[in-house]
Amino acid sequence: MDIFKLETDQLLLRNFVEKDLTALHLLLSDKEVNTFLPWFPVKTMEETKHFFETRLKGKKYCFAICLKEKDEPIGYITVAMDDSHDFGYALRKEFWHQGIVTQASKAVVHLLQKDGIDYITATHDKNNPRSGGVMRQIGMKYCYSYKELWQPKNILVTFRMYQLNLDGQTNRIYKKYWNLYADHFIETDV
Repeated sequence: MDIFKLETDQLLLRNFVEKDLTALHLLLSDKEVNTFLPWFPVKTMEETKHFFETRLKGKKYCFAICLKEKDEPIGYITVAMDDSHDFGYALRKEFWHQGIVTQASKAVVHLLQKDGIDYITATHDKNNPRSGGVMRQIGMKYCYSYKELWQPKNILVTFRMYQLNLDGQTNRIYKKYWNLYADHFIETDV
């Protein structure tokens, strides 16, 4: 597969390659970074390689976030190609609160719109409001919340579901989580 690249003023977004495993391990092994992600921190390079092989390698909308001056991943953005078009991201903590994920996300959203993707969804744990802030900054709108016994961490989480319709259909709301989880509701203070 050819390496696909997107650029912003500060960032290079590109597909992950095998030489990224060490940088990816820094991200995936950090307990604080992985607090709100749906897996436990990796412990070994073998686990990192497995993550790369099964979740990142060869995926069309899976980008390493790199600073332009150093082509080394400091984070990632992924978009699922199932009916949710789930938009996910993570960033090494020393780069938090600098607008990097927002900048990278805007570039990916632009690409998705150009490629004809109708909408994206994203969820965040209500205890991670900064993730919701990124969602709002890229134009996503809060739709509803639901409680899920989150696996594999086996903890009860209230998720907030956001959506961005890229095709202009303002009334579309992805209802899978609403229908799947009995404990769902709309928060008025989001």
